[in-house]
Amino acid sequence: MKKTSDLIVEALENEGVRYIFGIPGEENLDLLNSLKNSSIQLILTRHEQGAGFMAATYGRLTGSPGVCMATLGPGATNLVTAAAYAQLGGMPMIMITGQKPIKMSKQGRFQILNVVEMMQPLTKLSKQVVHGHTVTALIREAFRLAIEERAGAIHIELPEDIAGEDSDAEIYQKTSYRRPVADNHAVIDAVHMIERAKSPLILLGAGANRRSTRSSIKYFIDKTGIPFFTTQLGKGVVDERSPLCLGTAALSSNDCVHTAIDSSDLIINIGHDIIEKPPFFMTKDGFKVIAVNYLPANVDEVYFPQVEIVGDIAVSVTKLTSHIEHQSSWDNTYMLHIKNKLDKTIDDEADDDSFPMLPPPLVRIVRNTMPSDGIISLDNGLYKIWFARNYKAHLPNTVLLDNSLATMGAGLPAAMASKIVYPDRKVMAICGDGGFMMNSQEIETAVRLQLDLIVLILNDNAYGMIKWKQQAMGFEDFGLDFQNPDFVKYAESYGANGHRIAKTEELGPLINSCFEKGGVHIIEVPVDYSRNDELLNQCKI
Repeated sequence: MKKTSDLIVEALENEGVRYIFGIPGEENLDLLNSLKNSSIQLILTRHEQGAGFMAATYGRLTGSPGVCMATLGPGATNLVTAAAYAQLGGMPMIMITGQKPIKMSKQGRFQILNVVEMMQPLTKLSKQVVHGHTVTALIREAFRLAIEERAGAIHIELPEDIAGEDSDAEIYQKTSYRRPVADNHAVIDAVHMIERAKSPLILLGAGANRRSTRSSIKYFIDKTGIPFFTTQLGKGVVDERSPLCLGTAALSSNDCVHTAIDSSDLIINIGHDIIEKPPFFMTKDGFKVIAVNYLPANVDEVYFPQVEIVGDIAVSVTKLTSHIEHQSSWDNTYMLHIKNKLDKTIDDEADDDSFPMLPPPLVRIVRNTMPSDGIISLDNGLYKIWFARNYKAHLPNTVLLDNSLATMGAGLPAAMASKIVYPDRKVMAICGDGGFMMNSQEIETAVRLQLDLIVLILNDNAYGMIKWKQQAMGFEDFGLDFQNPDFVKYAESYGANGHRIAKTEELGPLINSCFEKGGVHIIEVPVDYSRNDELLNQCKI
């Protein structure tokens, strides 16, 4: 017989868990004590939301569920946004929250919420442990379900009396499985449709961003010579320096990439679903779409694929490749003309050295200072569009952004998790002043963990994205401006290094110097978003 909390930790170790992110409370003390002598490292954060974002990012980068923990009541409610972030973003994550004893009440209803029911709409599974004998089976099922496509969040509630009771449950060993493969008739139907197309185009979405799919997708593109573009969550699946890469669908219409999409008569959609912001809008008399995905498409008024290949994406793409050849009738001349125009426009925009900085030169400087395997983690704001559109990802999962929940406050914790997963890579968080302040307390966590990390704070003293929308919709400027702290002193108060640039040409050398010195560096960069429409309109065809 063993204590249930000890069995949980053994089960987590059996699943390969290396870290648990979170903030324990009174109801987690048995579990905390069991972790003390385990191989699992507890990473104590300063807010449960930060812990959730870190666990979700761990899952995103590794394909194995990240684990976070919190106490009952307010600790559990603080995980809600992170749960939605993981669930919509397809990131495998396990949340373990505490609860008061369920066999007898010691404090009435104090702090007690129905957390299991609260989490149900936000997760793939939300369940309370009611007996120590069932806990190891639940852990195994939670990890299996978290990574099953479409990956997502799992919630387990562990009452403190159950955590402390003895159990003789056995550990369930991990098992491997193969995903179902697509029907051959669907593949042949898709091949015929592709061969008959005049200007086919490939879309790479979030579901294509898996280790198992990348080589098969690259071979398909190389063999067919069909141009491709990505959604924001599909960036880096194939090296975006490829002459066939048209770019990323970062805006809703009129920009170069969207003009290229409109010129196509067939889109081969690999791994995109409607949870991510639409990269195109279908009409009944417009282009046709072939959907290649793990699951059947969710149909709505702007997305209704005519052919679906449902099954393991890597296998489906390999089957397509084996049956298809490049067709001399395909004509992608116009698309490649648009690509060249976009590339030239991006280069021309990036030459402006005015100050405060404009987004295009900011993106170019960051790209020039980051190695191919360097990771940038974006919070949410207007700059996210510019990095999605202008920053060419060389490798998968080197541009981490959120185009599903699109929450603020995730950029810094996601960067920290990236550095923990890849300690030898250069990592940079890029945050607006608004998003940074939502989880800025995690700077203390980064300093305590002795992470080598750069955080760019793009300062416009406002919620810039909403101000842009406000102006575009014809509303008066109102209610979106604020004052920031002195970010240099703020960084130093945590034991980090604070910097502020005074001209554009200072940024590149400063980034290189910060990476060379190591440690946590906060760099304040004043930015100017006032010319967004002017700059973006340069690329309209």
